[in-house]
Amino acid sequence: MKLNNYYFWRTYDQQEIDLIEEVNGKLSAFEIKWKDDKIKIPKAWKEAYPQSPVTLINRSNYLEFIT
Repeated sequence: MKLNNYYFWRTYDQQEIDLIEEVNGKLSAFEIKWKDDKIKIPKAWKEAYPQSPVTLINRSNYLEFIT
């Protein structure tokens, strides 16, 4: 059984992603916002990991994420 790796990502100038999931060498990013329905993807993330999707988790879809 292979386990996924989980990380938090932040630059020195405080750009951040709440949760990074690594599965078989591929990264997926998750921004967690309770009230917001839009996210601003950090420029540094988009430049460093252009093939990695960023998903918003908020109060309308969090149950799908945790189940």
